Amino acid sequence: METKFSEFLRRYPDYHGTEAIDELRKREFSRLDRLGHIYVDYTGGGLFGDFQIRHHMEFLAGSVLGNPHSTNPTSALATERVVSCRKRVLEFFNADPEEYVLIFTSNASGALKLVGESYPFSEGDQFLLTFDNHNSVVGIRAFDRVKRASTQYIPVEPPDLRVPEERLRAFLEGSPESRNKLFAFPAQSNFSGVQHPLDWIREAQELGWDVLLDAAAFVPTNRLDLQKWHPDYVTLSFYKMFGYPTGVGALLARRPALQKLHRPWFAGGTISWASVLAESHTLSPGSDGFEDGTLNYTSLPAVELGLEFLDSVGVDTIHDRVNTLAGWLMDELVALRHSSGERVARIYGPIDTESRGGTVALNLYDSKGAPIDHRLVEEKANSWKISLRTGCFCNPGAGEMAMGLERDEIVGCLTRSQDRMTLDQFQQCIDDKSTGAVRISFGVASTFEDASKVLQFFQEFQEG
Repeated sequence: METKFSEFLRRYPDYHGTEAIDELRKREFSRLDRLGHIYVDYTGGGLFGDFQIRHHMEFLAGSVLGNPHSTNPTSALATERVVSCRKRVLEFFNADPEEYVLIFTSNASGALKLVGESYPFSEGDQFLLTFDNHNSVVGIRAFDRVKRASTQYIPVEPPDLRVPEERLRAFLEGSPESRNKLFAFPAQSNFSGVQHPLDWIREAQELGWDVLLDAAAFVPTNRLDLQKWHPDYVTLSFYKMFGYPTGVGALLARRPALQKLHRPWFAGGTISWASVLAESHTLSPGSDGFEDGTLNYTSLPAVELGLEFLDSVGVDTIHDRVNTLAGWLMDELVALRHSSGERVARIYGPIDTESRGGTVALNLYDSKGAPIDHRLVEEKANSWKISLRTGCFCNPGAGEMAMGLERDEIVGCLTRSQDRMTLDQFQQCIDDKSTGAVRISFGVASTFEDASKVLQFFQEFQEG
């Protein structure tokens, strides 16, 4: 291990600057080693440090909080903490409160639904999105289709699964004139780890597009500065950033973009007043009009603690840590061969650390070049107490591009199915292609030992 680590440091010297994370691992995440877990599913969900839980429990034990929709003493304290948390989140993303409004949601998907259901699509309007968007972004097409708007997809091209700049420009410039045009893309693909240029935000806006940036996979290990970049809508989940609390996400919306949204319904907490007899209501201005019901007010103080925790570690430090580990693992996997000469692993997306995050998607192959079922890989990983993820990760477009699936092929399989098609039936239908991938993703508590253990696991599939 010492020899392997020395060679790793020679190839990835930036790891030296992240050594504080090793101490953090012992202090805040000792349960990982105590319980024997190798956690490499940070894109699925972040891990929380002991600091966050300890301080949040101390706050709850020493406070009495009431529903913030009142002015009584316990409600006033809850309201105070909501206001404090809102301010802290805006500061973390360097978002000017004169430009951005922060809306708390249940998660990133809830934030995306708010945009999708409220965006003023009408006949002739445009919804443009890259192939590698999460299902919760792709699902916005259900809203625009009802309103007879048009949906267009920009393909990502293998092997790097990036969007060629000239193709993007053609889509942005080639759209027919319409009143409302929404362009959505992930800052970082949750499938491949590809990071798309944030310059796209300005380019699209200059051509009349509103821009929706899905930042859920990006912000846990990268700094998003909203003084530098000005997307109209930004969506994220806090548990992806620091593990706790779950059930809280956010929509950051520029004020003109928020005014453009028209909610199709109202709920408790979103209105200034409502009447049953008069069948009328007035939506509350700003964030209040979009935060349905009662906020998760006991959890919001934990969001502040999570941001404090990330700041204490340093997002740039976390970024360097995950990129060095991902880079080393990809190097080793690319070199891994069966005795037959066939590759053991095929990586989807870039195989270097340029403009990518700490996520590695791949499939394993046997010595004859046939794919090994990703579900079998996960089953074996479970016995090693390695928490990785398999499937398409709620990202069907990127998965279809990565695994070479064709539209006619998929439609043919669905047409032949008499009932709801199972994954096994679909696998049989597409023969030698895979229905999903294996995803490794590093995060705040990841170490070289974790990456080495994952590599050792993959080497178990090496024949000869």
